[in-house]
Amino acid sequence: MYVQQLEPVADSLGLSALVATLPLVTVLILLGVVRMKAHHAGLIGLAVAALVAWLGYGMPVGQTLSGAAQGVLFGLFPIMWIVVNALWVYRMTVRTRHFDILRRSFGRLSDDPRIQALVIAFCFGALLEALAGFGAPVAICAVMLVALGFDPVRAAVVALVANTAPVAFGAMGTPVVTLAQVTGLPLDSVASVVGRQTPLLAVVVPLVLVGLVDGRRGLRETWVPALACGAAFAVAQFVASNHLSVQLADIVAALAGAAALVALPHARRPAAESVRVAVLTGARSEDLDETDPRREVLRAYAPYALIVAVFSIGQIPAVKDQLVKATRVFDWPFLDVAAPGGQPVSGNMFSLPLVATGGTLVLLAGLLTAAVLGVHARVALREWAATVHELRFAILTVTSVLALAYVMNLSGQAATIGHFVAAAGAGLAFLSPVLGWFGVAVSGSDTSANALFGALQVTAAQQSGLSPELLAAANSSGGVLGKMISPQNLTIACAAVGLKGREGDLLRKVLPWSIGLLLVMCLIVVGQSTVVLGWMLP
Repeated sequence: MYVQQLEPVADSLGLSALVATLPLVTVLILLGVVRMKAHHAGLIGLAVAALVAWLGYGMPVGQTLSGAAQGVLFGLFPIMWIVVNALWVYRMTVRTRHFDILRRSFGRLSDDPRIQALVIAFCFGALLEALAGFGAPVAICAVMLVALGFDPVRAAVVALVANTAPVAFGAMGTPVVTLAQVTGLPLDSVASVVGRQTPLLAVVVPLVLVGLVDGRRGLRETWVPALACGAAFAVAQFVASNHLSVQLADIVAALAGAAALVALPHARRPAAESVRVAVLTGARSEDLDETDPRREVLRAYAPYALIVAVFSIGQIPAVKDQLVKATRVFDWPFLDVAAPGGQPVSGNMFSLPLVATGGTLVLLAGLLTAAVLGVHARVALREWAATVHELRFAILTVTSVLALAYVMNLSGQAATIGHFVAAAGAGLAFLSPVLGWFGVAVSGSDTSANALFGALQVTAAQQSGLSPELLAAANSSGGVLGKMISPQNLTIACAAVGLKGREGDLLRKVLPWSIGLLLVMCLIVVGQSTVVLGWMLP
């Protein structure tokens, strides 16, 4: 048995914490300073974590490697299993050109560019984040806005800022699923707190977007539909994350936000010509004027309806019980770790949800989508393989970062840092979202930031008397605001709209919004840690 130590280096918590941070510092420097590719940085960080566990903490090599292997398996299943199948559904809609039909359908909802920004960047962007994540919403929405006639810089900035509120529940809930796994907290508990933080951002972001599109005039003339869209999104995200399904949170919220815009007469009014001239300074795509048969429009919306239907059926208690029966729980081989107090850690056991996992349900929805869209089985299989190939570096990044996180957690490195950071006391509530923001700004992924800092946040919360669920959720909620300034997302946005090499220009435009919204989130978390907003927590 390996027993974790909190002060293995010279019996000093400070020195031990300094050594324990080496893997994190390595990854952050390689990503943020050296600008190394994420999968390379993740592998090097993993190697450093293994060396610290072995040489600094005395964890046997066999157990270190076994812990890393457990992280790799969790990264593959269920995390990337969800992402691959979700992106596969999207690829099939592109293959059959139903994605183009969907884009034209959005363009016909309103000729007001401010409303179009809400429909495409905020609502549809959230839907894409729910399915794919990993930068896809920014690229796709920016291109769609340019096709509508938006200036490329404006389109990129709008797409980046819009990609905030849905990120914590993106890729069928991948970030919060990861957060629950690395912290050992129940998924429902973590998701319910995140679902009481990010919806507050969702109310504000649409107002910011119409301001970005058309300045004070945009805010003055379209604040009603913007507020209605944000409020509908926020309420739906809260209800879904707390009472329906974590995986469906963004899908339900995106559809609710879009429905609010469609139902509001104010949003359907034709835009003044002066607005269109001032905003639409680019070239409008000619295919927007094509007329699509009603049957094909319905088929374009079908994949998202099928996902909602499959997940909703999966939440029925009797069905859910049957799905859970296929879950396999077993002792992880070559791993026997005890906490400093001597009690076995939860990581000694591993749960493999073969059917009761988002990825398998999305796969089922994908099979139904292939049938509805008329995709031949051979073509569907080829698209699935192409999706895996497209995501190969993302798969390597996620598995290496999760292996790093598992080694740090099992060896005791995360616990040491958490005990040291706990000295900040009540100030942790303010700093917690900042840590998540910094992690996402550097890594470009809320999933990676949750894997790296989730256990640390929980340990620090337990030592300082704060709610572990609150600080864990704050890591993810603060992280979503770092997404718009991450080098990865800035590069994706520039590449999508033909602004290669102008990442700095975009950064200067979105950084104030990132920091401003982060401050709002910090104040929310501080309030939730006290009696002021403590009533908001479950």
